[in-house]
Amino acid sequence: MDAARLKQSWALVAGHGDQVPLYFYSTLFLTHPQTRQMFGTDMAGQRDGLVSALGHIVSHVDQVDRLVGFLQRLGADHRKFAVRAEHYPAVGEALLATVRHFSGAAWTDELAADWAGAYGVVAQVMTDAARAAEAHSPPWWVAEILAHERRTFDVAVLTVRPQYLLPFVAGQSIGVSHPAVRAWRYYSPANAPRPDGTVELHVRAAPGGAVSSRLVYGCAAGDQVHLAAPVGDALTLRPAGSSDVLLLAGGTGWAPVKALVEQVAAEGSGRRVDLYVGARSRTEFYDSEAIDKAAAAHPWLRVSYVAESDPLRPGEMVRVVDRALSDGDWGSRHVYVCGSDEMVSQSVAALTGAGYQPGQVHHEGFGEHWYGSTWRAVTNPDQSGVTR
Repeated sequence: MDAARLKQSWALVAGHGDQVPLYFYSTLFLTHPQTRQMFGTDMAGQRDGLVSALGHIVSHVDQVDRLVGFLQRLGADHRKFAVRAEHYPAVGEALLATVRHFSGAAWTDELAADWAGAYGVVAQVMTDAARAAEAHSPPWWVAEILAHERRTFDVAVLTVRPQYLLPFVAGQSIGVSHPAVRAWRYYSPANAPRPDGTVELHVRAAPGGAVSSRLVYGCAAGDQVHLAAPVGDALTLRPAGSSDVLLLAGGTGWAPVKALVEQVAAEGSGRRVDLYVGARSRTEFYDSEAIDKAAAAHPWLRVSYVAESDPLRPGEMVRVVDRALSDGDWGSRHVYVCGSDEMVSQSVAALTGAGYQPGQVHHEGFGEHWYGSTWRAVTNPDQSGVTR
C-alpha cells in the first residue's frame, strides 16, 4: 500500500466537493437498499461526516498508531447505529466505486489495490474494536429524564438517570438520542460523576436540529433518552497540582466548564480557578444561580460575567477572551475554552497571538469530533460536539 499515492488520490477525489458523498450514498443505497434504514432523513450532516472521516483516515494512513486508535474508537462508537460486521463489505464496494468514478483516467489497478487494502485494514480494526467493546459496555444506555427545566426560550437543563452506571470524567462528551429521532448529538455533562449516577445536560435548540429541538421542546420528566459511551479528552483536567486554571465559557459551553469546577472542588488540590462566563446579553446567563452558588462556596474560584452586547452601548461587542486577557497575565495557567465554533476559534486565535502555547490551551475541534461517523453522522445543525 503506497501512502503517498493514496493521499494524492484522495486530494483529487475530494476536489469534487459535495458530489463525492452524494455519489457514495446513492451507490450504497442503490446497491444495498437494506442499509438505508440505518440513516436519518436529513443527510446533510452525514455527507459532511463522510468527507471529514475519510480525509482524516487518508491523511494519517502512514501514522499507524494514531490511526488505529481513531478507528478503534470509531468502531466501538458505531455500535449505537446498529452497524454490524456484514455492513462493512457493502460500504467498501460503494467507497471504491466512488473513488474510481472521480479518479477518471488516474484510476489504475495499483490504485485500486491501494484503496482495497486500506479499506480492508479500516474494516478489520473497526469490527475488532466493536467486538471487544461488547465485553464491557452496551451500545447505549437507557436513561430516564428526572427533571426538565426551560431556562430560556431555547435552552433547557435536563437531569437524567441511566439504568446502569455510565462511566465518564468531567470534560468528556456523551452521545444523546431520543427514541423518536434517528440521530445522535454529543453533549458534555454539566457535572462531575455523582454517586447516584445522574447526569446534567444543558441543551440549546439549534434551528433544524432534530435532537436538540426534541430535548428542549418535546421532552418532559418521565420520558426516556438514550446515552452513548463517553468520548474525548481535550477538555479533561490535567493532573491535580499541575497548575492553576483559567476557564472561558460561552453560552451552553458553560456545561463542561461547570463539570471542571466540580472536579476541582472534589479533588481539593488547592488550585486557583478564574472563570469567565460569556453570553450574548445579560438575560442569557441561564445558570447564574448555580454559578453564584459555586463562587460563594469556593474561595479559590473567582467568577466574571461578560455580556457581549450592552443595550446602553449599541454596536459595541465585548468578547470573553478579550476581557480575560485585559484583566491579567494567565501565562502560567492551563486555559480551557468551550462555546460556539466562533467563540472557540476567536479565543484560541487571541490566546495564541498573546503568546500562549498550544499545549497550554485546551479546546475541542471547531464543529468536528473524531467520533464523526464515516457512514452516519449526527444531522448537520446538531453535529458539532461543543458548539452550543
